[in-house]
Amino acid sequence: MRDQIARYAGKLLADRSALPGHIAFAAHDDVLLSEGHPKLARLCEGVLSSLSCLGLAAARPSLPFADFLVRRAGKEASRIVPQDTETRTFLHDIPFLRRDELGNDAPARIADLLGSRKGMIAEGLGIVAAGAVTVEQAYIHYSSIFHAAFVKYLLDVLSEGFRLPGEREAFEEFRRSWLRPLDAEGLAFRGAPLEAPEEILKEIAAVGRYTVERGLVDSFFGNISLRAGGTIYISQTAASLDDLAGRIDPVPMDNSSTTGITASSELLAHRRIYEESCGRAILHGHPKFAVAMSMVCEEKGCSVTDCWRDCDKVRWLGDTPVVAGEIGAGGLARRVPPVIAGPRKAMVYGHGVFTLGLDGFADAFRAMVDVENGCRREYFRRLSPKLAG
Repeated sequence: MRDQIARYAGKLLADRSALPGHIAFAAHDDVLLSEGHPKLARLCEGVLSSLSCLGLAAARPSLPFADFLVRRAGKEASRIVPQDTETRTFLHDIPFLRRDELGNDAPARIADLLGSRKGMIAEGLGIVAAGAVTVEQAYIHYSSIFHAAFVKYLLDVLSEGFRLPGEREAFEEFRRSWLRPLDAEGLAFRGAPLEAPEEILKEIAAVGRYTVERGLVDSFFGNISLRAGGTIYISQTAASLDDLAGRIDPVPMDNSSTTGITASSELLAHRRIYEESCGRAILHGHPKFAVAMSMVCEEKGCSVTDCWRDCDKVRWLGDTPVVAGEIGAGGLARRVPPVIAGPRKAMVYGHGVFTLGLDGFADAFRAMVDVENGCRREYFRRLSPKLAG
């Protein structure tokens, strides 16, 4: 168990979602054990002793966005409701406790919130997330909340500007120091043809790892595939893209076997993209600026309320089409394939980016980098009047 705690604490540092030295985990093994920052570790122990789950993660995020969202919320508010796909699908909403609500009974109050949610925000302390049966789940839920808060804060600042003392300065520091240049330099991609199963598996695992290391996907979300003849090699559902060894399924294009039962929930979308294009590789990630900008719509007088599901329009962000659609066998499996074949890239409302490689993953990966960089530029172009104000 301690090895697992060390592993996921290391992942929080690697993806830069938590401050070094401000991470703690607790878990039920033969006894209740905890590791990490002393104050947060004691908090984890207190919370976990009141919950019927195995693991708990608590950490101070590397960015102040979650705390800013709490402070920007109305006085009567007790939850943040981001509209990205991960929140809608897995979190539903993110409850929080304000700084003045975190007294001696904080562990009990946090445990009460986690009784019905996977994670929460404790202002001034950090994000606290539970794992029902594994420590891994606690890490996933922490990462999902960090991602959701990041995207929502970008959107709120874009629409409302800066409202709090020190907020503008913190955002400028984020842009200057936390946000790193994004490129594909130094990465090795195998050239075509990729036909041997062992070569395909190695290449998918390597590119999945690149996708995580370059910040193009958060925690366990995203998927990747390569078509060889009549077979799609695709990452399994809930598989971390930086740990795909043994978690890639070979699935017949004609769906003639049950090997796809553990495959990614986006298998149908991948299959239809291959059917409607000459591509051989598909990469799907959740780069944060692309997720945010996919939700910025300037349509006036529109009657659609559930934009993520019901919008049937194709919008464009530069040369990238943007469509709506539910994940899994829902709308995106119908709406992405018709628009991706030409530009070999597409964005899905609140969800992420699909890119298509003609021979392998090199062009698909660079296309995703280009989309995210374009979304960064467009975001800061739109935000510049507020930064100057």
